[in-house]
Amino acid sequence: MKININPNSNPVPAAEREKRVAEPGFGKYFTDHMVTAQWNQGAGWSDANVQAYGPISLDPAAMVFHYGQEIFEGMKAYSQPDGSIALFRPEANALRFAKSAARITLPELPVNDFVSAVDALVKIDSGWVPKRVGESLYIRPFMIATEVGLGVRPSNQALFAVIATPAAAYFNAAKAVTVWISTEYVRAALGGTGEAKCGGNYAASLLAQQQAAAQGCDQVVWLDAQERRYVEEMGGMNLYFVKGRGKDATIFTPKLTGTLLPGITRDSILSVASDLGYKVEEGMISIDEWRDGVASGEISEIFACGTAAVIAPVGTAKSVHGTWVTGDGNPGQITMEIRNHLLGIQHGTIADKHGWMKKVSQ
Repeated sequence: MKININPNSNPVPAAEREKRVAEPGFGKYFTDHMVTAQWNQGAGWSDANVQAYGPISLDPAAMVFHYGQEIFEGMKAYSQPDGSIALFRPEANALRFAKSAARITLPELPVNDFVSAVDALVKIDSGWVPKRVGESLYIRPFMIATEVGLGVRPSNQALFAVIATPAAAYFNAAKAVTVWISTEYVRAALGGTGEAKCGGNYAASLLAQQQAAAQGCDQVVWLDAQERRYVEEMGGMNLYFVKGRGKDATIFTPKLTGTLLPGITRDSILSVASDLGYKVEEGMISIDEWRDGVASGEISEIFACGTAAVIAPVGTAKSVHGTWVTGDGNPGQITMEIRNHLLGIQHGTIADKHGWMKKVSQ
């Protein structure tokens, strides 16, 4: 895929851009440019264009509006000590994007084209990348069905786009979040779209998230669809449980069963925890085992992880079965050690022994 560069003729003035980057929030401001590329069944992918960020014009009968054929990714670019910018595991995002596309019957974009499109956007909008540790340029590639028609079938036209926003930490890592364990609603069932990163999964989660907020909680935790017993994930993030204390602790996460999103941060933490000398384990954990493990002290820390949050400590859990607090309710030592190590790799202050960081072209 060739990428045509069409610079924005009216970018945000440098002083205003610097002001926005200094206090970025999350999804509050967007960079000067975006990338778009069109696909149709007959001709395949057309050239991609880097162009001014702005509205996308679609026919009211575009299939995405009616049948929800849509996927997206979340990834980040980080400033490095030498002044360069690096993407964190972009090939992994590209592979997951292609897998999501296959599940939603959208065209699979080749990995190299996906990464090149992201690289081109970050290169032209490099001035939007924050420099403080924990902050980043959050990048949102997405694809939507654009064929005009109301027949229930896969679209034969699609739009791929990439946008970006400077981002502060999604959660304050110094404060543990409170979660609501939903026993009424489920996120995904076997054979469904749980492994795909598609908008419908998130739309279906909002009612339970509202319920969590009504209970004074920051996020919702999902249980399995069949027994409503086994812990799966939290909101749009994967969960980790620290069993034991000190260097003898085991870092445990629910295994991928076909209903959980295969998080790239989740996968990275399995490697980081091993690098730090901890045992790692994937398996099943029930809500009773969670409650009893916290009560006995076997579960000493809990945290969630994802691209937006990186790592978010979990302090208190609430459900119809009661409320329990992990440890003293504050972020745990091992949680913060793993978080700081991963951030160090992302920001280039700790050696990247896994080859995760890809420098943006100059």
